[in-house]
Amino acid sequence: MAIRVGTASWTDPTLLESGWYPADAGTAEQRLAYYASQFGLVEVDATYYHPPSEQTARLWAQRTPDGFLFNVKAFSLLTGHPTKPSAIFKDLRPETDKKNLYPADLSPQAYEDLWTRFLTALDPLVEAGKLGAVLFQFPPWFTIRRSNKEYLLEVRRRCSPLPVAVELRHKSWFEGDNATETLDFLRAHELPFVGVDMPQGHRSSVPPVLEATADLAMMRFHGRSDRWTSKDIHEKFGYEYSVDELREWVPKLREVAATASSTHVLMNNCYSDHAQRNAAELIELLDED
Repeated sequence: MAIRVGTASWTDPTLLESGWYPADAGTAEQRLAYYASQFGLVEVDATYYHPPSEQTARLWAQRTPDGFLFNVKAFSLLTGHPTKPSAIFKDLRPETDKKNLYPADLSPQAYEDLWTRFLTALDPLVEAGKLGAVLFQFPPWFTIRRSNKEYLLEVRRRCSPLPVAVELRHKSWFEGDNATETLDFLRAHELPFVGVDMPQGHRSSVPPVLEATADLAMMRFHGRSDRWTSKDIHEKFGYEYSVDELREWVPKLREVAATASSTHVLMNNCYSDHAQRNAAELIELLDED
């Protein structure tokens, strides 16, 4: 019933301005070391916007204690999100005037090389035993259909033996009998499902389902902002959970943790130090329970 709690960022500018870090944590190395003294898990969000370098991953491994884990978010192009050409390795970029690129815009060889470089960059974390999972957060238009299920299996195959986790963000995966079908499919192929807590009632909303479909269970808390549709990312995620709201999740997390080898809980309400304070509060609540 191991439950690890962490946050989806340790470098957000508003976090640095919040005063959460002590005054003597003035460098990137010192801040990561301090974060790792408070939590045993972190999600790397920056890798969604730019593929990581092997040297950066090596520094992460060197600057954290044994047993610390990094969940690395998959690069946007690998999940079918629009990606700026400047984010792609220069020698793999197609000649185009498009502002955003999708997988089909790359040559087959460039696409293969992108996958290889992304996964190879994680080698230092793998060697240090510090890679928790590669998080594949799919776009809201990634609906339940055969071709998308086949892509989930392709992701698993490409990443093997690295652990992956799947976050589905279109409600079709959870409508009616589809919810059981979705979870059964993931369970049959040992693909960890990522549950989310997020604002409800929006076109992009998915229900807060928490299930273990593999050895790893994962839950991400996006907040419950009433500005969820805002283009300002801090308005969208700038929500601080109350202790009572977090307490509601304790028995649910305990229940799912009893069916998984490990459970990861990430606070993604990354504005100021909301995520860090909520993570610490959730740890206290789990300890009390």
